[in-house]
Amino acid sequence: MPGKLYLCATPIGNLEDITYRVVRTLSEVDIIAAEDTRNSIKLLNHFGIKTPMTSYHEHNKIEKGKKLVEKMQEGASIALITDAGTPGISDPGEELVKMCYAVGIEVTSLPGAAACITALTLSGLSTRRFAFEAFLPNDKKEKQEVLKELAGETRTMILYEAPHRLVKTLKELHEVLGERRITVCRELTKKHETAFAAILSEAVSYYEEHEPKGECVLVLEGKSRQELRDEAIAKWSEMSIEDHMNYYMNQGLQKKEAMKMVAKDRGVSKREIYSGLIS
Repeated sequence: MPGKLYLCATPIGNLEDITYRVVRTLSEVDIIAAEDTRNSIKLLNHFGIKTPMTSYHEHNKIEKGKKLVEKMQEGASIALITDAGTPGISDPGEELVKMCYAVGIEVTSLPGAAACITALTLSGLSTRRFAFEAFLPNDKKEKQEVLKELAGETRTMILYEAPHRLVKTLKELHEVLGERRITVCRELTKKHETAFAAILSEAVSYYEEHEPKGECVLVLEGKSRQELRDEAIAKWSEMSIEDHMNYYMNQGLQKKEAMKMVAKDRGVSKREIYSGLIS
């Protein structure tokens, strides 16, 4: 029988934030694949876990992933852990999961700590709908494209950032997204945990004066649907009614349907569009 892959969530700071199930599983599997064995050995030693470890990280995820899959095909059970939090979220664990599914190896996830969810619930912002962006791209052009996409996002947004890049990222967010409410969460679950709630411009000023320390999770307010509607109406209003009608009629719509679409775009009645066309 083939083995099994266990995705084991580990603490993001406070060592008490680990489940009994994860501790038991880490003790019982044949191998623990860890993002950084030097970091994970501290966790294993704390809980008296003697299971052999091997490294699995961004730079060896394909080659090592194949070897781990082979071991599971031979019957080995493997637990995957990241440096902190839930494997597969903003780390190479997702690649190993894909490899397992490709050859029919069973995968299960043992829930636990996740910085993105912890920060979201701590933020004071809407939790009903949210978008997780993780770290922004390093490539300048790609980053601008992502920021433009986020500018129109109506859900609460969650991003990760390193302390030395925090101020720069806050400035870029403010420049593209405009003024938004934000909660900057640092040192989550640790002794010096903070959740700084402000608007973006205030957050920039604050962290320019107070050097941030510790990994950061940024929780940003999404744009309201009313704002999006107002922006769309303003955009269409720059176009004449005749050009607006032609925009839809050139797509094959009949005049009546085109008038309906134009009225909707501009936030007015069809009567007003008709009056505008004959005036």
